[in-house]
Amino acid sequence: MTDAISYDGVTFHYPDTSRPALENVSIGIPDGSFTLVTGSTGSGKSTLLRAANGLVPHFTGGIFSGSVSAGGRNTLDTAPRDLAGTIAYVPQDPVASFVLDRVEDELAYGMENLGIPPGQMRRRVEETLDLLDIESLRGRSVRAISGGERQRVAIAAAMAAGPSTLILDEPTSQLDPQGAEDVLAALQRLVHDHGMTVLLAEHRLERVAGFADFAVGCSEGRVRIGPPSEIVGEAGPPVARLGRLVGWEPLPLTVREARASAERLDLGAPATQPSPAPGDPMVEARGLSAGYGRTEVLHDISLRVSEGEVVAVMGRNGAGKTTLLRCLAGVHAPSEGSVGLRGSSPRPGVDSALCPQEPESILFSDTVENEVRATLRARGRAETPADALGLLGITRFATRHPRDLSAGERLLVAAAAVIASGAPLLLLDEPTKGLDPESKGRLAGFLRAFAASGRAAIFATHDVELAASVASRVVMLAGGEIIADGDPATVLGDSKVFAPQMTRVFGPGWLTPEQVARAASA
Repeated sequence: MTDAISYDGVTFHYPDTSRPALENVSIGIPDGSFTLVTGSTGSGKSTLLRAANGLVPHFTGGIFSGSVSAGGRNTLDTAPRDLAGTIAYVPQDPVASFVLDRVEDELAYGMENLGIPPGQMRRRVEETLDLLDIESLRGRSVRAISGGERQRVAIAAAMAAGPSTLILDEPTSQLDPQGAEDVLAALQRLVHDHGMTVLLAEHRLERVAGFADFAVGCSEGRVRIGPPSEIVGEAGPPVARLGRLVGWEPLPLTVREARASAERLDLGAPATQPSPAPGDPMVEARGLSAGYGRTEVLHDISLRVSEGEVVAVMGRNGAGKTTLLRCLAGVHAPSEGSVGLRGSSPRPGVDSALCPQEPESILFSDTVENEVRATLRARGRAETPADALGLLGITRFATRHPRDLSAGERLLVAAAAVIASGAPLLLLDEPTKGLDPESKGRLAGFLRAFAASGRAAIFATHDVELAASVASRVVMLAGGEIIADGDPATVLGDSKVFAPQMTRVFGPGWLTPEQVARAASA
């Protein structure tokens, strides 16, 4: 099998850094394969992807040695624009790839630059809109759709140009579970039916591990490639984590594989998960309706969140999750109804703190510690930046510039900056985007401790595994209305789309690998 992309002795340093982002990388990505890139936050995944089409080092600068061959051409000798017809790249931040405002125009833009005839261009646009189920967005502005919808548009724009290799950096991070499955199924069809090569970095391994032919593991700039069972199993989706806890061999990577071994476990009925009794009401929305211009996003929402609660807000892309968080935080005025926080209107940055999906929108200082220090000074608080950074395990980034960090690391910095406000209500929008399992675990521990101290946390997420592990309550939105509100075992256990892997293997009531393992050893 020939290689679509070949790395030969590649070592790369970003400007003004002492540690290499990639170190002596020599691997080949087989032509026509679906290859998953995995590793911890900041391990070199994005750098590896950007080196495949020459963005590293042509646009980043830095010190590059070795060579990368893509489609038979050396990337050092070929500008990224000259590889555009062969390799398409979708970055972590979909907005960064947009040039035009209208969705349909964005899909056509890359083809126009490649000189594709108008008739063929029109056909490709229509096929791609259908393939990714975004036909309803064709006339919308890319600035006026949800983060998950933007992600699908960015993928569609890359696919429409007809490349032979598609490179995607965390393409499902902002997609709801059904949307993620649809995108991954479309990518698999392109691989199996059209011979395309897909190279994809992802942290949510439960979504993609079953699709991969090969896996690339990254660790502090060092890289190795092998079967997914060897590479992915080390970090692993929840079914693999359960396999390690109960001694299954080989480790399962998919729900189907786990079901084959599940009958070995004698579990009985799932134990009721104890949850602390909520305290006094923290924030309450009454008859809340809100939108943007003439577009209504939320309709007649009534919701109360009390002290001690960790609430996961879930639902498909465009359901209104972000708008609900913005209203509860006091940064978006409702068109009807009211929001009260301990009996008064929310004061952003004082008694409510919101970390948005795009952390770059609130990061403006030259170092990580100065980001946190700015919040502390604004609130007149005596704590040091190290206190907030330590809560999320990112003290080592204190002197780094936020823009030099990975997307997941920047998100943690933004979260630390808003946490430093000391606000009793914390709202996080897609807080695990770009986070590896270890960082996600630290975030989950922090949210539990935050709520246990008499405060409240609300997070909007598509990460069903995070909701299963940390939420005391799940609120499900659809069409701007609440369609379910209850404990995770009930709301997630009754869902065909939002059920975590343990529920899919063992049935309702089973949420986490640790819960199953405890029952198996009892």
